[in-house]
Amino acid sequence: MWITYPHLAGALGLRGDLDDARDILAASIKLKPEVDSLARYRSGVPMGNARYWALREKTVNVGLRRAGIPDE
Repeated sequence: MWITYPHLAGALGLRGDLDDARDILAASIKLKPEVDSLARYRSGVPMGNARYWALREKTVNVGLRRAGIPDE
């Protein structure tokens, strides 16, 4: 289940565990190489609504950016 990896990477990045976050993010991209940016994640994971994505932008996505995932 690759979908759990970006959530874990985001949580670790948000917490400041950047080495672990980067490792988990790399594993996520290895499992699902076509989802290698936040834009591709959002287009490839059709879940949530505007409120979900707004909250995610303040939490998980912050951690993912810290781990090194690009926006585009």
